Amino acid sequence: METSVLERTDDKAETLGVVDCDVHPAFSRPDQLSDYLPERWKQHIREYAIRTANPLLGTLPYPRLTPGNGMRRDSWPPAGGPPASDLDFLREQLLEQCNIDYGILQPLAAGSVAFNMELGAALCSALNDWQIDKFAGPEPRLRASICIPQEDAKDAVAEIDKRVTDRRFVQIAMPPRTIEPAGRRRYWPIYEAAEHYGLPIGLHTSAFGYRPNTPSGWSSFYLEEHFAASNSLQTVMSSMIMEGVFEQFPKLKIVLVEGGFSWLPSLFWRMDREWKRMRSEVPHVKRKPSEYAAENFWYTTQPIEEPEKNTHLLDILRWIGPDRLMFSTDYPHWDFDDPRYAFKVPLTPAEKSAIFRDNAIKLFGLEK
Repeated sequence: METSVLERTDDKAETLGVVDCDVHPAFSRPDQLSDYLPERWKQHIREYAIRTANPLLGTLPYPRLTPGNGMRRDSWPPAGGPPASDLDFLREQLLEQCNIDYGILQPLAAGSVAFNMELGAALCSALNDWQIDKFAGPEPRLRASICIPQEDAKDAVAEIDKRVTDRRFVQIAMPPRTIEPAGRRRYWPIYEAAEHYGLPIGLHTSAFGYRPNTPSGWSSFYLEEHFAASNSLQTVMSSMIMEGVFEQFPKLKIVLVEGGFSWLPSLFWRMDREWKRMRSEVPHVKRKPSEYAAENFWYTTQPIEEPEKNTHLLDILRWIGPDRLMFSTDYPHWDFDDPRYAFKVPLTPAEKSAIFRDNAIKLFGLEK
């Protein structure tokens, strides 16, 4: 087996400042979000709770994913509270230890998938207020994501309009497991707003969503749920390309978060082959699907696939293009990737700089 491991160093002067594109902030107590809700919705939740596709009320579908089980064992704040709920400890354990210059917040909460869409809009707005109040406001190295109720495009666009002037928000957060495939026209007003404002849309795989990760239904095991995270992202990509989203919105920027990336070359090859055979069905798709992917999509690293022969990963990376990939830790989850150890392949200095920092700086406009 070939090995090429980056040496660990604690000397910041010898390492790149990193942009972490996947940081999961947490509530300090289960009902903390209610502090940011109007009284009407506080009362509603007390009486009726928040209904989603999740069959278990008040937790995630798999105990493995809950705060007590799905986190790094050392990520519990000494002062108490769940992992990633204490900003001071997050600063120490993530930003300082891992030399993070910027961290992009990816809240995982039910606002975007609530069955009551009016409540969902209120929850998304509350999440946005909470991110600024507890994290991106007091810590300038953190940047927030605009959570939207994507199934109600009117309310989603209104939330984008409301937040876009606050430069602490650097992307729009939308779950990939939507009611309809992501390329459908019901979502186009969101894409129009995102293109107009130059904001990327980040689609983060998670246990929340209207649909299961697999096309045939809910899986039997957490193991299946975990590695099937890429399935929903493949569906997003193919739907958006085949529905002609990028002909309509050629400057739209999509980030696929926490779904891996080794599957991309084979998907490109298959889409291109089928498009050549049946392009008469989709005359609005004017170029090879892989060309849209090369211009409109970016990907985060975590979880990094690690083949036994690590040069295979390097081949995949260069097929995709090092300008498309951005580093992420998935802090504070159990499968966290430490930038001091990540990428056991011999990257060139230019590739390393692009992946760990430069691509995200450019895409999110972090140093304007």
